[in-house]
Amino acid sequence: MIRYALACGDCDHAFEAWFASSDAYDKQAKRRLMVCPECDGRKVEKQIMAPAVKTTKGKTPAPDPEKLLAEFAAKARAHVAENFDYVGSDFAEEARAMFYGEQDDRPIWGETTPEERESLAEEGVPAVPLPAPFAPKPPKRKSRQPVN
Repeated sequence: MIRYALACGDCDHAFEAWFASSDAYDKQAKRRLMVCPECDGRKVEKQIMAPAVKTTKGKTPAPDPEKLLAEFAAKARAHVAENFDYVGSDFAEEARAMFYGEQDDRPIWGETTPEERESLAEEGVPAVPLPAPFAPKPPKRKSRQPVN
């Protein structure tokens, strides 16, 4: 199918029409079978049209999904590291304390055991595992100096 912009030579009305092929248009035009929908005139001709040509100039290549994921993960890690408190293995205890109103809410992250995760879920404490690519490296623990 091909669409042509047409114009009536009698009343200057512009309209469009679809044809099976350019050959089909030529045959109908030669036999004067096209009629203007505005004035019923038969002096219908094609208007000058510019074809929609796709070029590769200025086209950007498709983004690499792995690279996009790596960039997103890096931004997520940086966001967690800058905006969340690392509570280490005390995560379940801290999350419960906030859930039950024993301490103020704040964004935290840390580690849990599978049993702690299951227990938090059973209690309805909102906590989800942070996928490894999105988790920052935990801060180094300060070594404790013996007190004499």
